[in-house]
Amino acid sequence: MDKILGLGNALVDVLARLEDDTLLEQMKLPKGSMQLIDEEKLQEINRCFSTMKTYMATGGSAGNTILALANLGAPAGFIGKIGQDHYGEFYKKCFTDNGIEEKLQLSPFLPSGVASTFISPDGERTFGTFLGATSSLKAEDLTLDLFQGYSYFYVEGYLVQDHDMILRAIELAKEAGLQICLDMASYNIVKEDLAFFNILIRKYVDILFANEEEAKAFTGEEPDKALKILSEMCSIAIVKVGSRGSLVKKGTIQLEVTATQVKEVLDTTGAGDYYSAGFLYGLTHGYSLEKCAKIGTTLSSYVIQVVGTTLSKDKWDEIKLNINTIIAQ
Repeated sequence: MDKILGLGNALVDVLARLEDDTLLEQMKLPKGSMQLIDEEKLQEINRCFSTMKTYMATGGSAGNTILALANLGAPAGFIGKIGQDHYGEFYKKCFTDNGIEEKLQLSPFLPSGVASTFISPDGERTFGTFLGATSSLKAEDLTLDLFQGYSYFYVEGYLVQDHDMILRAIELAKEAGLQICLDMASYNIVKEDLAFFNILIRKYVDILFANEEEAKAFTGEEPDKALKILSEMCSIAIVKVGSRGSLVKKGTIQLEVTATQVKEVLDTTGAGDYYSAGFLYGLTHGYSLEKCAKIGTTLSSYVIQVVGTTLSKDKWDEIKLNINTIIAQ
């Protein structure tokens, strides 16, 4: 079976559900965005969280995808950086307990990264992200041996803030013969670094994941036209369109897979990450693009029904049964 290696911000998510969006306005966090924050802002958020019920889970976009793949039984590895603290220990233990080949480096000075996650009543999530140790992963920390033995390299777009590091990682992955998969991460990240995203996608990316906001931020077009533009820049382009489902295009093959309907959306955190995991799981097994998209849609439908990205063993067993049904169709 093909092995997938992920690279991303090794973050611990601390999640809180909101009664309304007033707190987002107070914290000056645009709804649905990911904003980088400093330690002072983190402490301000923590003071608010101290009066609220919160949940803790491993996070980071690529980390979520790799963890979901591992829960499906897919062999996977992950590169990231953590601090020497209880958050870092929590993160590492979760990965090793799930059989992931963790390639986590330790920062001797910085605390582990934390993503303060605000969940609006409609399930939309907003992140205030303190990168901490994860931001200290640099180009010179990466070596060719980290990438050998894998077939796919999955990287999150949040890392474009360090051009040298992400380019070094992708070039090493290419040298090791891996296919490059990029998730565009967040519409505001795309807007802020359009030129660099353009270089990455045109020159390196084989498989591109975007939601409709990210696709529009990059192309200026609505999903269908955006898909066409993106597909001309890489081998496989996927545009996720929320409750509508997803659009997939590879060469002359184009399809739309409808979303799985759920009773209640509790939290959209990880929905795109889980979609990517399901899609890549299908791809590494040689399934059709339609089946890959259906598997991705199935995973998304489960994670949006829980707070955070942690699913019980029973839920993973249900997912695997659903995947078997999709495969048999």
